[in-house]
Amino acid sequence: MTLIDGIPADVVSANDRGLLYGDGVFRTLKRVGGITLNWARQYRKLAADCAALHLGCPDAAELEAELGRLPRDCVAKIIVTRGRAERGYAVVPGALPTRIVTSSPVPVFPQSHETLGVKVHLCSLRLASQPRLAGVKHLNRLENVLARMEWNDPAIAEGILLDAAGDVIEGTMSNVFCCRAGVLSTPDLSGCGVAGVQRERLLECAERSGMTVQVGKLPLDRLMEADEVMLCNSVIGLWPVREFNGRVWEMGGVAARLRRLMEERND
Repeated sequence: MTLIDGIPADVVSANDRGLLYGDGVFRTLKRVGGITLNWARQYRKLAADCAALHLGCPDAAELEAELGRLPRDCVAKIIVTRGRAERGYAVVPGALPTRIVTSSPVPVFPQSHETLGVKVHLCSLRLASQPRLAGVKHLNRLENVLARMEWNDPAIAEGILLDAAGDVIEGTMSNVFCCRAGVLSTPDLSGCGVAGVQRERLLECAERSGMTVQVGKLPLDRLMEADEVMLCNSVIGLWPVREFNGRVWEMGGVAARLRRLMEERND
C-alpha cells in the first residue's frame, strides 16, 4: 500500500525535487501487530533530519494515522521530499513537501543470522565526507547502491563501508558496533554515515546495563581485533558478525545480551 499526501496512489510528479535532486529524507520502520515500533524515536529523528535540510516535517499525528492504514505487520517507509518545483536548485519559499507512506512485506531472515552470526563483505567503495549531511537519512543513497552491487553471493548478508581515511563507518544498510575487553564501540558519524534509531537504542541499553560505551574513530584493524562485531537496524534488529575480511568469530554473549535488552525496552 502506498499513500501520497494521504491519498492511495503510486506516482509522484516528474518535477518532484525528491526525484530530481534527492531533496528529501526517509525513515524505515517496522510494524508488528498494528504497532509501529519505536514510533516516538522514529518521528524525532525524521523531524531532526527534515530540520537539517530546512524541510518542513509532516505532523506526527497525521503520519501516525497514515501508518495505521498500512498492514498490521509490514515494513513501513516514510518519505518526505521538498515537493514539486520549477527547474533549478534554488528553493522556492513556501513550497509544499510531498509526503509518502508506503508498506512492504516483512523480510524473513534465517534464524541463524541471530544465533550463529552473518558473513559480511568489505566494500571497496569509500564514503565521502560531508558534515552537513552526516547522520541524516537523506534520499541521496547512491553510495549504498553502488556498494551493494559489489556482491551477489546470498551467503553474504551485509557489506561494511569505510571512509576515505580507511575508518569503519557503517554497513550498507546498518550501523556497526564492536566489543573488546568489555568496551562497546561504534563509529563517530560526524563526517558521514547514517545515525539510525536502533544505534541510538543500542547505545542507551548498553550504558544502562553498565557497559563502557565509546563513540569515536574506528580503524579497520581495531574492528578486526574485536571480541565481537555486531550490526543493527530497525528491520533486522541486531545480528552478530561471524565472518568478515578473513576472520571468523566464535559467538560471544554480548550480542545476545544487548538484543535481549533492546527487546525488553520497546521504546
